[in-house]
Amino acid sequence: MHIRKATKYLKDVTLKKQCVPFRRYNGGVGRCAQAKQWGWTQGRWPKKSAEFLLHMLKNAESNAELKGLDVDSLVSEHIQVNKAPKMRRRTYRAHGRINPYMSSPCHIEMILTEKEQIVPKPEEEVAQKKKISQKKLKKQKLMVQE
Repeated sequence: MHIRKATKYLKDVTLKKQCVPFRRYNGGVGRCAQAKQWGWTQGRWPKKSAEFLLHMLKNAESNAELKGLDVDSLVSEHIQVNKAPKMRRRTYRAHGRINPYMSSPCHIEMILTEKEQIVPKPEEEVAQKKKISQKKLKKQKLMVQE
């Protein structure tokens, strides 16, 4: 997805103008009409996640600008979220018991590349090439040797 399109989409998610379709982990997720444009029925508006991704896109954009890349032609090639080690805290319960109060952080990996522009082949080179059969090639080689 183009970087400008991605930032607009994430801003719309925070404003609840477009939803994120929940396809895999969708138990108990309600239906929304905005998911129809994705060909799905269930969707939500994960505001906190969208804001994190917006900050990452802004950071990646400034990094690309610093490296001298064309920011307008940046395209997200790969994005992946992995689990990070859990942070442990405790919560106090009745009768002197203690239960764990764990957080579930993650590592986000994002790769942006410049979109390659398609360059058309010149017509002159295409017209010059002519296919020669194997038989004619062998005859030419024999003529050169003599």
